[in-house]
Amino acid sequence: MLKKKIAFIGPGVMAEAMIAGLLNKKLAKPENIIASGPRGERGVELHKKHGIKVTTDNASAVQDADVVVLSVKPQRLTEVMKGLKGIRSDALVLSIIAGATLKKIGTGLKHKAIVRSMPNTPGQIGEGITVWTASKEVTGEQQEITRAMLGALGEEVFVEDESYLDMATALSGSGPAYVFLFTEALIDAGVHMGFPRRIAEQLVLQTIKGSASYYQGAARHPATLRNQVTSPGGTSAEALYYLEKAGFRTAISRAVWAAYQRSLELGKEKPGHIDTDEEK
Repeated sequence: MLKKKIAFIGPGVMAEAMIAGLLNKKLAKPENIIASGPRGERGVELHKKHGIKVTTDNASAVQDADVVVLSVKPQRLTEVMKGLKGIRSDALVLSIIAGATLKKIGTGLKHKAIVRSMPNTPGQIGEGITVWTASKEVTGEQQEITRAMLGALGEEVFVEDESYLDMATALSGSGPAYVFLFTEALIDAGVHMGFPRRIAEQLVLQTIKGSASYYQGAARHPATLRNQVTSPGGTSAEALYYLEKAGFRTAISRAVWAAYQRSLELGKEKPGHIDTDEEK
């Protein structure tokens, strides 16, 4: 890995998270990483923070790269691929773009060794999870490189069925947005009752963090854990009854399904459509 040259096309938030992870874990050297994007000031920022090379010329960025990471927004992919000439035939192309299929990338770049992945925003602190799949032309060595690079963002899960990627986009890729909305709603509820916002935030954040850790360690079905804190006729029972009556489960299920359908649509999107759900 230390000898591999890596080019990032699209120097956004997730690209920087991967760059930082690779450098922190000493899996790559700054001089072997180059990031390319249309905004020169963003390149200057990344160079100052991480010491990597930067450019605004995508074609020159990929010429000598062993790994090309596609990290642009979905609606820009088609146009960006037109300018990516000169990718080495033995290079690995790793995409973190929502909805972009192996076929779409392979056809657009006229390239065969492709990994499609879906990380999520906690990857910025090394606590994310990324689902990925690979074309049959990806070698064993390239798969190990992929595991190392995606591992810099947190956990990684390989799947053979590419259809799981659109599902992962809806569940874990967009998942932090659902958690943040739920967190915001709980904090606002605490403030509505009379808590100072800072105390409401502390109570809610630790409750969510502690509950997730407890669930992970308990190795039991979440329904079992929920029943443990739901006394007959108690406050939790009253709250849960209202949530069920309001269609809480159904709303979540429908929201995830809507995100899944949108991910499928992104794979067929025409150039120029603006979608701002996934900030890469």
